[in-house]
Amino acid sequence: MELLDFYADWCGPCQMMKSVVAEFEKAHPDVTVRSINMDDEEELVEKYGVSSIPCFVVLKDGEEVKREVGVMPLKKLEKLVGV
Repeated sequence: MELLDFYADWCGPCQMMKSVVAEFEKAHPDVTVRSINMDDEEELVEKYGVSSIPCFVVLKDGEEVKREVGVMPLKKLEKLVGV
């Protein structure tokens, strides 16, 4: 399972999610978390069609299975990923 965290340094809500994502990573070391700065990774932004951030994309076996946009508490992020 992999979680893609699309963010930008200038995005206030994205900054709010940094601590939630860090907490998630600590609690679930079995899930690979990739934080992707959308200003630096245009190819991935285009590949996944990300237009609003923060955007969280859940991959299973390399395929997108879920997606959620916006600020959320840890429990909601865990539910999104299924852990």
